[in-house]
Amino acid sequence: MTQTNNVRLGVALMIAAVMIFAVQDGFSRYLAEKYNVIMIVMIRYWFFAAFVIALAKRQVGGVRAAAQTSQPILQGARGLLLAAEICVSVVAYVLLGLVETHAVFACYPLLVAALSGPVLGEHVGWRRWVAIGVGFIGVLIILRPGYGVFDPKALVSFLAAGMFALYALLTRFAARNDSTATSFFWTGVSGAIAMTLVGVWFWQPLDPTDWIFMLALCISGVAGHWLMIRCYEVAEVSAVQPFAYLHLIFIAGIGVLIFGETISLNVMLGAGVIVLAGLFTFWRESLHR
Repeated sequence: MTQTNNVRLGVALMIAAVMIFAVQDGFSRYLAEKYNVIMIVMIRYWFFAAFVIALAKRQVGGVRAAAQTSQPILQGARGLLLAAEICVSVVAYVLLGLVETHAVFACYPLLVAALSGPVLGEHVGWRRWVAIGVGFIGVLIILRPGYGVFDPKALVSFLAAGMFALYALLTRFAARNDSTATSFFWTGVSGAIAMTLVGVWFWQPLDPTDWIFMLALCISGVAGHWLMIRCYEVAEVSAVQPFAYLHLIFIAGIGVLIFGETISLNVMLGAGVIVLAGLFTFWRESLHR
């Protein structure tokens, strides 16, 4: 795919993508409050796998070319890790709510920066280490040390952020030998296979109305991924990635207006600190590149 640099279109696509992902998270929370999380994620992955296979068929060489890799264990591990992370995130939506979960989850770029040295051998300068430290101060502000930091519920979203950060690092590592199309294909297919092997044992009949929400969940997931792919096709990552933090604003709106969540002062302050530290870290990484 040939990349252009239409920044305005890229920003618009990024905003649309994170808005749809926020809606998807709302559907996930609603369904997870009534049904087993593993089953919900399994059905979601069926649609995701169909999406990546359809994309692969449109590329040169088709599915066979997309599936070809010299590192199947690594690619399979990435898919399993992302599937597990999605399950943990959905559980966090129910335990903590959308707002607090994503406020903590916003620290994952800082975790990527912190682990890029030991995992990928990349150099992390002192400025980025300071930003990482500041970001984790933001996490502690949200979790309120001495009150809820040792409560397992309060750490579920942090666990999800750590899992996603590791997934991102493994994706970078896999990119040294495989194309983006191959990694994307393995992410969807291996995750779908794993979730099906586990999820069929947790099947629950859905109410007819809830099948509508399940279909909306799956369609929003596919639409969000498609918009994100288009975004990275038309604009450089450095120009559009900061707008991904608007996801927090959309999530806050859905959490407050739909689910009756409240945004406490410590969550607002901590999320602000994390976002600023993340933006600084991304800026330093862009300079380094």
